[in-house]
Amino acid sequence: MSTMTANLTGVWTIYKAEMARMRRTFWQSIATPVITTVLYFVVFGGAIGSRIHHVGGVGYGAFIVPGLIMLTLLTQSISNAAIAIYFPIFSKTVYEILSAPLSAMETVLAYVGAAATKSVLLGLIILVTASLFTPLHIVHPVWMAAFMLLTSISFSLFGFIVGVWAQNFEQLAIIPALIVTPLTFLGGAFYSIDMLPQPWRTLNLFNPVVYLVSGFRWSFYGLGDVGVGLSLTFTGLFMAACLAVIWWIFRTGYRLKP
Repeated sequence: MSTMTANLTGVWTIYKAEMARMRRTFWQSIATPVITTVLYFVVFGGAIGSRIHHVGGVGYGAFIVPGLIMLTLLTQSISNAAIAIYFPIFSKTVYEILSAPLSAMETVLAYVGAAATKSVLLGLIILVTASLFTPLHIVHPVWMAAFMLLTSISFSLFGFIVGVWAQNFEQLAIIPALIVTPLTFLGGAFYSIDMLPQPWRTLNLFNPVVYLVSGFRWSFYGLGDVGVGLSLTFTGLFMAACLAVIWWIFRTGYRLKP
């Protein structure tokens, strides 16, 4: 067997094992986000939607769909990738992975690829679930898929970093729970930041999630709080920064080697 075939086999083996974990934890991985989406529609769509009928010419129920999907993508990408690499470090089986005929890039490809795949699947499930509550019309479907894929990959890379950094389960959960979720709520997931008074509108432009939600919403309805070019630029820079940190982790062996 050639080195290339052996490496691809190793990547595929890790990828399959991570995807199998999703099937084993069905309620946590799939059912819970769907139930949460239904609750968001009941609360936000019913309570707030009865008072805010349209935002930027889009029905409020349809307006919050990109924000709901983005909330799922961000939190699930980080959690899936972080847990995937944390457990091998916690159980010391990471040494077996490091000694396998896999390069650092191939190891990251396997774990991040599986985490991003899970997030995209969940995003599509949320999209289908949301369509049962409100009519959806996606203006730029190709860009919608691109934003979904880029966001999932970028934050899966970030989740990989979190998983390496975390030394206990509390640290593993603190980033998505106490940082990403609040930033998503403040970042225009359920409203346009143009609805905010000054100086909060300007201050919110320093929230990186604003650019993700705005670009993703633009792909649906052709409108956003910031330009789509800025959204793509931020996503690309964030991905590059995560790749640089992961390169440093493998270069130095930080938390991977004794």
